[in-house]
This record gives sequence, structure tokens and C-alpha cells, in this order.
Amino acid sequence: MRGGAAVSPRRPPVLVSAHRCGAGAAEALENTLTALSHAVDIGADFVEFDVQRCRDGALVVSHADWVESDGRRIPISDLTLAELTGHTAVVRYEQVLDALAGRARAHVDLKLTSPAAAYADPASTREVAATALAVDRLGAENVIVTTHHDRAVRALRDWSDAHDLGLLVGLSLGRSVVGLPWYQQLRVRLSELLPRLRYLESRANVVVANHALARAGVARFARRRGLPLLVWTVDTRSALRYWMRPGRAWLVTTNHPQTALELRDGRFAPRRDPGS
Repeated sequence: MRGGAAVSPRRPPVLVSAHRCGAGAAEALENTLTALSHAVDIGADFVEFDVQRCRDGALVVSHADWVESDGRRIPISDLTLAELTGHTAVVRYEQVLDALAGRARAHVDLKLTSPAAAYADPASTREVAATALAVDRLGAENVIVTTHHDRAVRALRDWSDAHDLGLLVGLSLGRSVVGLPWYQQLRVRLSELLPRLRYLESRANVVVANHALARAGVARFARRRGLPLLVWTVDTRSALRYWMRPGRAWLVTTNHPQTALELRDGRFAPRRDPGS
């Protein structure tokens, strides 16, 4: 405006992703359709869930990559869908996508990988096959895909570009280093605190960081590169107050989406938890 102070554009509100379908403290409801329905009802922008692959190629929603049987852990990847169903209740990936269609956006956290040779042809990877299902049902504009695996990110980005999808694909920083020798733990953490090379090579177009790493410098890295920042998993009220401030992040993943939404929107009316 002539003769007056410049008006700064208003920053958009931080979006909320309901972690593990928004089960919160109700662990039995993690990655279930019941939790998903509640997350959608309270207004979560995205619903986050973990995708595992069975031996026969079936895709299921589960954070753990194993089931327990007779005191031992059996990898889901070693079981067919029928065998897995014999050990635990199963929610199919396609069921979750259908439940989200037209209601909320999907935050698909891929916990599967492909044989090394497959990455030479992105379209042949398991990650692309899983993502294509979400894109077909929801539309690319309603999907974000995250993974800890650099080659998977590159395959997804190349596939997206080949089909002009504009898909958001994030390389997750903050993987567990439990059980690794100290020097490997150090190498992993340094690659996450200084992720420039990994992001250049993977072509990730979303920065995805554990909240501690985000505060330690990854948020600054995202701002410098002009990339949206997804912060996970933010659960305390004080941390949610910090990250829900406009401009701090693009998307926050939390086990308490209701609290995050209330802090963002100024709504503090009590609501029932999905497990109550």
C-alpha cells in the first residue's frame, strides 16, 4: 500500500497428522478403522498409518513388523495374509484407503522395502506399487508418503515425475539406532543432522524429522531449502504449543491430534477419546 507499511502475508496454519490412525493412549486401537473414524471426525488433516508387506504381497497396516507366537517374534514379511490373520486381527491397507476416501488425507508411512535390483526400475518397486494404490483411490494431492529408505524415496520421486503427479515424498530422519555399534550410531545421526547430500540424492521434496532433530537444526535446513517440514511424533502440550505455531512446521504428527487441533484453533471443549 502506497505510503504505508508493508503487510506481511499471513502464514498458513500448521496441519495435523493423527499418528497410527489417531489411537492416542488406546494402544489396542492403533492402526484401526475405529481410531481412524474418530481422527476424521475431530478434523485431523491427515491420518498416519504404517504399511507392512506379507510374503504373498498382501499389504497390511501395522506399526510392528512382527507378530508374537509361542513366545517368539515372527516377521510379518515371512507370513502370508492368511497366516498373519491366524495370529492377530488384521487391517488391510486397502480398507484404510477406502475409509479415508473423500474424508481426510493419507499419511502413508512405508515400512517395506524392495529387492536391491528393483530400484533400477522405479515402477517395479514394492514402494511404488503400494503408493499407486493410494494415488488411485485418493488422488496424489491427498497423499503424502514417508520412509526411512533413501532409495525408496528416489524411486517414488522418479515415478511421480514420470507421471506428472506432484506427489509429496518425505525422507524420514530419526531412525532407531538401538543395537548398532557406537560408530554406526554416530554415522547415522550425523547423516540426519547434516542431511543435505541425502536429500539431494533421494530428491525428497518434504523434510521429515523427529522433533528433537528438527529443533537441533533440521528445521533450519528445511527453511533454507524452501521445503515443507513434517515433524514427528509431537505429544506433550508444551511441544505441541511450540510446533503448532504458524511457520514452525508444515505438518505435525501426533498421538494427540485433538489437543493439537484445539491449540491451533482455540477450541478447548472436552471430547471423548476413541478408546473411552
